[in-house]
Amino acid sequence: MQQIALDIGLANGPTIANFCAGPNAAALRHIELWIGAPTHNAPAPSRSPVPTYLWGPSGSGKSHLLKAAGEGLREQGACAGWLDAHTQGPCEFDGRWAAVLMDDVHLYTAEQQQIAFNWFVNAQSHQRPVLAAGIWAPVDLKLRDDLRTRLGWGHIFALHPLSEPERRAVLRQSADARGVFLSDDVMDFILTRFSRDLGSLMELLNMLDGYALQTQRAISIPLIKSMLENS
Repeated sequence: MQQIALDIGLANGPTIANFCAGPNAAALRHIELWIGAPTHNAPAPSRSPVPTYLWGPSGSGKSHLLKAAGEGLREQGACAGWLDAHTQGPCEFDGRWAAVLMDDVHLYTAEQQQIAFNWFVNAQSHQRPVLAAGIWAPVDLKLRDDLRTRLGWGHIFALHPLSEPERRAVLRQSADARGVFLSDDVMDFILTRFSRDLGSLMELLNMLDGYALQTQRAISIPLIKSMLENS
């Protein structure tokens, strides 16, 4: 059965707090330490310049963690360079960046690989950390050798999607927190017909909650179908 991939973002944005770790607890803890927390004596945490690379299939949480890291920096009054497959060059490295974030590196064009390599070299020169992500392990990336080897010499974490019982538990917990009841039939319908990416599932729940309040109806399969038809 074909699943519906909702082209939507997270309502409140990806953060460390709303990341459901599941089998990726080690990666989450590493990013928590990477972000750090400002204190009275050290308002700007000193991060190791050793790069970090996250890899795993779509829906495993790589982009969530990268964006959460960027949000953590923003909350500290810092900024970071962001590069993904949609970035159009040329893009110069900015010495004011506290870090460099590179998402979906496996999709980089030759031009984007040149930008990434330039940023990597400058980040090392300025003692700035690089946090990157792709669907493949560094050794399997189809990238220029000098970039691929740099992505692979630091901390590396393989991420895994949540299992169906874990996704079901998270969805149930999130619904309960909203005071929303999801029947087993509704849960089965959602998990078999929509993208299983957890971020998309959370946004779907947000949309269903709002639509149910608007129409003064309980969340049911007919309500879901009605929302899709009227969206």
